[in-house]
Amino acid sequence: MLRSILRTAATAAKSHPTTSDILIPAAIAAPSKLSSFRTFAKGPHPNKPNFRPDMKPDNAATGAKGAESLNKDLRARALKEDEKDESLNIGPNGRPLFTSAASISQLTKKDTCTYLKFRREELESVLPEGLSNGMLKEFGDSMRDALLIRQSFLDLRDNFRSIVDPTMQSNAKGHKARKQVVLDGPVSCGKSIALAMLVHWARDEGWLVLYVPKGREWTHGGFFYKNPKTGLWDTPVQAANILQDFLKYNKDHLQKLPCKIFEPIPLGEGAGVGWMKGADVVQIPEDYTLLDLVQVGLSSTHAAVGVVVRLREELSLVKDVPVLIAVDQVNAFRSMIHDNMMVGAFSHSTAVGKLRKDLPGVPADARINFPRYSVDEAAVVCHYYLRQRLIQREAFTEENWKKIYYLSHGNGAEMRWLVPFMR
Repeated sequence: MLRSILRTAATAAKSHPTTSDILIPAAIAAPSKLSSFRTFAKGPHPNKPNFRPDMKPDNAATGAKGAESLNKDLRARALKEDEKDESLNIGPNGRPLFTSAASISQLTKKDTCTYLKFRREELESVLPEGLSNGMLKEFGDSMRDALLIRQSFLDLRDNFRSIVDPTMQSNAKGHKARKQVVLDGPVSCGKSIALAMLVHWARDEGWLVLYVPKGREWTHGGFFYKNPKTGLWDTPVQAANILQDFLKYNKDHLQKLPCKIFEPIPLGEGAGVGWMKGADVVQIPEDYTLLDLVQVGLSSTHAAVGVVVRLREELSLVKDVPVLIAVDQVNAFRSMIHDNMMVGAFSHSTAVGKLRKDLPGVPADARINFPRYSVDEAAVVCHYYLRQRLIQREAFTEENWKKIYYLSHGNGAEMRWLVPFMR
């Protein structure tokens, strides 16, 4: 497949040999600006580079970056002008490209295969732990903060909504609400984005959510100490990071929730400082809230791991507000032997283990296969990229976008990378 892609790119380059065509695609620049830039870009000979005697390779690289920046600036200006033309917001079969729903909670089946617009400030405030890499790449390449609404995501959202509110139970035959879910599927099928959107929705609904956007960091880097009392490996640096992230959005919830377990928390080896002298446990007073508990772990590196373990137990006892645990790259955190709602996205692109048919510590029916784009979804995606000037309008045809869809097998990242080569 890689050779086919490179051959396609090479063919596109041969059919557009001038420097200006490579730097400023026709779909990005306005005709008048493009013409003036072509005049500037062409050298005395169309097939030979026109370097000055004092130009070094570093200067050439700088020039390429400058051209890329100009390319983006022209596209950004053109997209700003496009906002005045509502006729561009039409997708396949004359359907709107963008939903009129104001939030994820308001989305229904009729909103599938449309895009929901976000404000970056709002996203960063609701997901302060960090946006997924796939989400950031989509926003950056399309130059708009919007995401495709997929039926697979709505099914995931409604699964957890029906657990908290049984009146929302789906009428679909054979539907069974699952408290624990593992999202599986090919690389770049949208698992991480769906997980982030689910967290966004749950927090909008007022839930308490422990969100881990990068589970791999739980097992990589920092300090590892084998605890002689448990026989397990303690990671105090990662534990402190978990507690800090948990506070970023949930502080208001935590200060209202009292602790229900008052057994002393065992201390472990501190990050780079060894064992604490004169103490091996920390006491938890009966008037402590979950916020106080978290602060104990943040104030003492020796207590961080023990507090994370205790916090996990406390979350299982919370009844005043729905609690959801959401872990991306869940390879690093598999245990689902509890009654909490939990969803994890399994990562096939990180070296954190393989996905077995029978996962240890995971219910047998927890796995949900998250699909790549369907043909209908791919049609909307390509029309959206056309709207966002990733595709040259004169090259856009149903035959061409379907070629890209079948070449990529519906892989979202590959489609986004390939569409600019459409000729």
